[in-house]
Amino acid sequence: MAMEGYRGFLALLLSALLVGFLSVIFTLIWVLHYREGLGWDGTALEFNWHPVLVVTGFVFILGIAIIVYRLPWTWKCSKLLMKSIHAGLNTVAAILAIISLVAVFDFHNAKKIPNMYSLHSWVGLTAVILYILQLLLGFFVFLLPWAPLSVRALLMPIHVYSGLFIFGTVIAAVLMGLTEKLIFALKSPSYSSLPPEGVFTNTLGLLILVFGALIFWIVTRPQWKRPKEPNSVLLQPNGGAPEGVESSMAMNFGNVDKSDSELNNEAAARKRNITLDEAGQRSTMSLNFPSANT
Repeated sequence: MAMEGYRGFLALLLSALLVGFLSVIFTLIWVLHYREGLGWDGTALEFNWHPVLVVTGFVFILGIAIIVYRLPWTWKCSKLLMKSIHAGLNTVAAILAIISLVAVFDFHNAKKIPNMYSLHSWVGLTAVILYILQLLLGFFVFLLPWAPLSVRALLMPIHVYSGLFIFGTVIAAVLMGLTEKLIFALKSPSYSSLPPEGVFTNTLGLLILVFGALIFWIVTRPQWKRPKEPNSVLLQPNGGAPEGVESSMAMNFGNVDKSDSELNNEAAARKRNITLDEAGQRSTMSLNFPSANT
C-alpha cells in the first residue's frame, strides 16, 4: 500500500536520522575533546558516560522506537514482528539509561557530591521510572498474548500518550542537564562569556531539540500511520472508536495484530455455526412433528 505524502515522510525521516546521529556524534566530541574522555573509575571520566548513554539510548534509539511503526517498508511485516522490534529498541534504550544513572551516582558518591538535589535530577529520574513502567506495560499487555482485547483497547491511549510524554520529558531533562553541567564546569572563561565549549554544547542542545520536534511531527501525522490489517475486527470496550496507536512509548495509530483478528473471526464463525445448527434443529423438528390438521 502506497503512503500518502511519501516524499515528505522520507525527507523528514532522513532529516531526523541525520540530526539524531549528529547529536550522538556531538556528544562524543564534547566528552572526548572538551571533557577529557571516558572511563569507569569514579572520576569525571565515569560521569561522562552519563550524557553519552542518555543521548544515544534515551534520545536517539527511543526516537527511532517511537516511529518504527511508521516506516512503510515494514507494513508488509507481521504486527508481532514489529511489536518485537519496537520492544527490543525500547529495551536497549532502557538498559543504556539505567547504566547512565549508575555512572552519575558512582561519580557523585566517589566525590561526596549530594544526589538528587537539582531539578534536572528530579525530572530525569522521573522519566526513567516512568519509562521502565511503560516498558513493562507494553511487554505484558501488548506484546504477550495474555491481555484481552478490551484491556488493550482501554490502555492503548494511555500507552501512546505516556510514551510521547516520556520522550518529551527526556528531551527537557537533557537540555537542563547540559546547561547545569556547563554552569558548573565552565569557570574560566565562564559560561556567560560564550567560550567555544559553551557554544558547541549549546549547538548540541539545539540538535537534540530539533530531533525531538521531527520525531513528534512524524508520529502525529495520521496519513503516515500503519494501515489496518486486512479483515481485522477491532474490539472496543464501549463500542466506540477503533484501537489507537501501537507505541510504547509506541506510538503509532495502528490496529490489533493478526492473531487478535483471527480470534475475533473464529468467534464470529462459531456464532454463525451455532445459529445454523439451531436453524437446522428447528427444521428437523417441524418435519418430524406434522400438524394436527393432517
